[in-house]
Amino acid sequence: MSHIAIVGGNGQVARHVITQLVADGHLPVALVRNPAYAHDLKQLGAQVRLLDIEQDAVEHYAAAFAECDAVVFAAGGGPDGNIERKRTVDLGGSLTSIEAAKQAGISRFVQISAINVDKPVPDDAAPVWKAYVEAKREADAALRGSGLDWTILRPGRLTDDGGTGQVTLGDTVERGEIPRADVAAVVVAVLDQPTSIGRQWDVVGGQTPVEEAVASA
Repeated sequence: MSHIAIVGGNGQVARHVITQLVADGHLPVALVRNPAYAHDLKQLGAQVRLLDIEQDAVEHYAAAFAECDAVVFAAGGGPDGNIERKRTVDLGGSLTSIEAAKQAGISRFVQISAINVDKPVPDDAAPVWKAYVEAKREADAALRGSGLDWTILRPGRLTDDGGTGQVTLGDTVERGEIPRADVAAVVVAVLDQPTSIGRQWDVVGGQTPVEEAVASA
């Protein structure tokens, strides 16, 4: 059984990751700011530890990662809302998680990003969208240069549709939609696939079973 720390453990994708990790015989360790989330996450099969992504120091992160074998960064301020939270959550949380993983002696790190964030942002884009894209782009660049055994997943537009277990995955794919459950399935698949280390993939809905898509990408 592997212990997998999930930063942003109460997020919508994270909850699917928890369910699928449990089904595969692993122990998800959900890191959340609000203790009120603990009951529901424990019901899903997660161990819950408290972590304030925006306020806690590297040492607190490292302590929260204790005894874990890998880190999944699933936190995000979302493409809407407060601009500052794009810097403190999407970027700051990722940077601190990277450093904390090193302190905790954890090499495996999977990050959920967003498709097309390396492309230029249109001049007329909303400021909050620009901040979101820039935060994701910088976080991905930092992870690529971290020296960790990283994988970056860049899903298209997330939906709440039921998971299909099938995706289109590659270095670059056409923008599209993907159920959150299928993003979670890819996260779990790459954790068990050594050839995914050092790879950055776009992922959208498709016709290829997740395990096959990951193994052949």
